[in-house]
This record gives sequence, structure tokens and C-alpha cells, in this order.
Amino acid sequence: MDDRLNDAEDESLAEETYRLLLADILSARLAGGSVVQQRRLATKHAVSRSPMRHALGRLEGEGLLVRNDKGVLCVRVITLKDYLDSLSMRMLLEPSAAAAAAPHMPVEALTSLSAMLDAIEADPDPDQELVWQFDDALHMSIANESGNSFMAATIGEMRRYTTIFERQMAVIRAKPGMAEHRAILTALSAGDPEAARQAMARHLDAVRQGVLTNY
Repeated sequence: MDDRLNDAEDESLAEETYRLLLADILSARLAGGSVVQQRRLATKHAVSRSPMRHALGRLEGEGLLVRNDKGVLCVRVITLKDYLDSLSMRMLLEPSAAAAAAPHMPVEALTSLSAMLDAIEADPDPDQELVWQFDDALHMSIANESGNSFMAATIGEMRRYTTIFERQMAVIRAKPGMAEHRAILTALSAGDPEAARQAMARHLDAVRQGVLTNY
């Protein structure tokens, strides 16, 4: 029994460590190209080297950490081509996901998302972490409610690359895509698949144009 409890605790700690490191990468606190120092990260997150090693191995397996020419583990650099390729995949999938999700979006989720967007719009200088939390909540809620787990998984993976790239850009709008996000929520609230499809397509095209303009 004790061994099983210890194993469960180790797995839980490894999962928590993984999520902490993933958040560091997605937020650009661990910037692309930076060398991964296992001991320093273990100290920073107050975990032993074992869960840290498991978390790093998992992130390497997912392609977010890579080995350089010297075999040193580094954070993957997301290039403009990586970004555009990932966004192209999202542009293929997310309009369809929005159309599929529109008739099934839970009222509670739509109410929560609308409240988050209202708060961001009302704040002249919103916390960027809240802006990104809303963005992730909206897009992943749609992906998950599409009813297609393969589509949702691919959208989630592609969003990692686009998020990393956008958060590392020197020029970032304080309130990106507010009108576009509102249009998506309006279409979802109406349960209108075609309007949701079109709103998502317009949003992603605007994101692409904005990044190319500011790159």
C-alpha cells in the first residue's frame, strides 16, 4: 500500500512539474533557445530531480525541448515558418470546430467566457495573463465541444506553437482580437454553425495578418 501511495505521489508531482514547465515555455518565461538547467529548475520549482527529469523528458518527447548540436537540452525556437504552418493547420480545423460546437456549447461556459471578455474590454490596461487565459479558454472550449477528440488534440498542439511565437513577439496588442472574439461568442450563443465558422475564420485571418504586419 505504501509503495502504491508513493508511486501515485511521484506521478502527481511529475505531472505538476510538467505543467509548471509547460506554462513557463508557453508564457516565454523560458524563452526559445535557452538552455535547460535541470538543477536550477528543480530548485526554482522546489521539486526533486526525479520529477523534473520526467517532466523534461515528456516535454522533449512533445517537441517543445530539443537537443542542440552539442547535445544540450534547449527550449525549441519557434520560427516564423513554424508559426505560419501551425496557424494554417488551425485555419483548416478551427472554423469547422466552431461550426460543430455551436449547437452544443454549454450556457455556463458561454456566460463565463462573456464575463471574462467584458472584464478585459472594460479594463484600459488588462493583465496580459488574463487576456491569454481568456484566449485559451475560448479556443479550447470550442475545440473540446466540437465532439471530435482528434480535432481538439491537434488544435491544442498547434495552439502551443502559435502561443509561444506570439508571446515572444516584441509588438503585442494590449487587447488582441476583442471584436473578433465577441463575434465568435455571439455566433456560439445563437447556436449558429455557419456564423461561428465564418467568425472563427475571420479571426484567425486577422491574427495572421497582424503577426505578419508586426514581425
